[in-house]
Amino acid sequence: MTRTHFAPHARLVVALFALAAGVATRSAGAQTTTAGLATAARTLARNGSAALVPKPPVVDGHLDDDAWGAAQPLEGFVQRELHEGAPVTERTEVRLVTDGEALYVGAWLYDREPAGIVPGEKVRDVMLTNSDFFAIVLDTYLDRQNGFLFATTPAGVEYDGQVVKEGEGGGITVSGQSRAVSGSMGGFNLNWDGSWSVATSRDSLGWYAEFRIPFSTLRYGGGPTQTWGLNLTRGIRRRNEEAYWSFVPRQFGLYRISRAGTLRGLSVPARRVATITPYVLTGAQRNWLLDSTTLIRSVDSRTPTEFGADLKYGLTPSLTLDLTYNTDFAQVEIDEQRTNLTRFPLFFPEKRPFFLENAGIFSAGTPQQAELFFSRRIGIDTLGTPVPIIGGGRVTGRAGGLTLGLLQIFTERTAGVQPAESWSVARAAREFSTHSRIGVIGIERLSTDSSADRNFTGAVDGRLGLGEAWTVDWWGAGTATPNRPGDALGYSVRAGYQTARWNNTFRTSQVGSNFNPEVGFLNRDGGFRYYEFALMRLIRHPDWPWFKEWNPHGSFRGYYGLDGFYQSSRIHLDLTEIAFANG
Repeated sequence: MTRTHFAPHARLVVALFALAAGVATRSAGAQTTTAGLATAARTLARNGSAALVPKPPVVDGHLDDDAWGAAQPLEGFVQRELHEGAPVTERTEVRLVTDGEALYVGAWLYDREPAGIVPGEKVRDVMLTNSDFFAIVLDTYLDRQNGFLFATTPAGVEYDGQVVKEGEGGGITVSGQSRAVSGSMGGFNLNWDGSWSVATSRDSLGWYAEFRIPFSTLRYGGGPTQTWGLNLTRGIRRRNEEAYWSFVPRQFGLYRISRAGTLRGLSVPARRVATITPYVLTGAQRNWLLDSTTLIRSVDSRTPTEFGADLKYGLTPSLTLDLTYNTDFAQVEIDEQRTNLTRFPLFFPEKRPFFLENAGIFSAGTPQQAELFFSRRIGIDTLGTPVPIIGGGRVTGRAGGLTLGLLQIFTERTAGVQPAESWSVARAAREFSTHSRIGVIGIERLSTDSSADRNFTGAVDGRLGLGEAWTVDWWGAGTATPNRPGDALGYSVRAGYQTARWNNTFRTSQVGSNFNPEVGFLNRDGGFRYYEFALMRLIRHPDWPWFKEWNPHGSFRGYYGLDGFYQSSRIHLDLTEIAFANG
């Protein structure tokens, strides 16, 4: 089969969507009232402030400290779901204060039916939408694209992560894969765990949440007084309700940082973070021998000892240096157990703390299809065996209007498998308004025993935002590997169209037969061409109280050889996905 078979697949999905579009047209008039509310909500300019207090509140979840009285309440939450643009159904107030060391957030989440509050599981980074929840998004550089997320539920869990590119990683979705697997490349780095605290409480009036977020956990620009992006959201599970302080339309979500309000006049400390984490591993070993006279005697004894350390130092408030020596990953969470029944490699996210902070800075390529840099290649050999890391460092953050990332790591030799190697990455990117950015990245793996054993990848990537509905993501890259001449280029272009009624995507990409990003992740070798398009119609009837939405959708993904030979494809068509108001 050749590439010409792509057209019939496309016509099949598009033809079936004509039916859904016709039905949706008849519901357009019924959405006028909700659209009017949403339009009014968009005009609200949300501005908040954090009061400077001499004595900070005690984080116990009760919100009865005098410090909270100094702050102006943030109110006027607007629904994204279930009724877009309508006021939140339960009274919600949030106050922010600071003592110059940390940002304190207090949330009064009143509820006229406290028995209906859903506390959820008491597990860190639990799925928020399975329970009531409250969340904070902080855009500390005010670039309207990246930020920090902190959230909790009535059970008092800690949920945090780093938002990258407004949560739009633009990657390839893999069926049966958990939400955390895509890592930072997926637009949200759930594996990042910051140092902060939260406490909650409940009574007959509702539930309450109290946060303490140290400024040392965050990264921000210079200056003692700053303006950050800020959004707050509340979820009421039994009503499938999700309300925001700064309105976010239903086609977007919590990661839509460009829709956030502003936190003005925030007093932050000028000092820089400086921490060191040493470790020592030791033990005792003794071998015994039973000789001919049945006497047991000691043959030899050893006390093996290892030591190492990690250092974090703030070069500036927005630029952080991380150094590591004889790195130890003994406390890292193990990978999810999965069985691979395909001929393609599985993708596992990075979970080692040294590589996690600001990991999104190094993201380039198409997540889970052609990632140009994948940090798990460092410290793991071709057989999946850990390789000792001698040491190295990384610099991440902002300087001169640029987002910067530099990484240098040295690994030891493993007998018969992998030589001692040097791993180097340099990344620079610039964010612009209207969801746009451009960046460059260079990645090199070099054997310290032979300069002929090396691999280099260089790339340019970016995003072009055309209004709020259209975005175009693109990248182009080339690799250089000795003894692998020929087509070593790759590229991808993805266009997305997202409105209140449509969510459509088209992508085309190509990888050359000798495209070889050894410090990246490639889901298939030998070169390929890839085509993808997806159509989704979002249909609502606000006059039907029992009905939430109908989302008929379809998609096509196809891989073809560079000679046009059809390799594999997936056609997905779903005309029956209906969501009810009660969940």
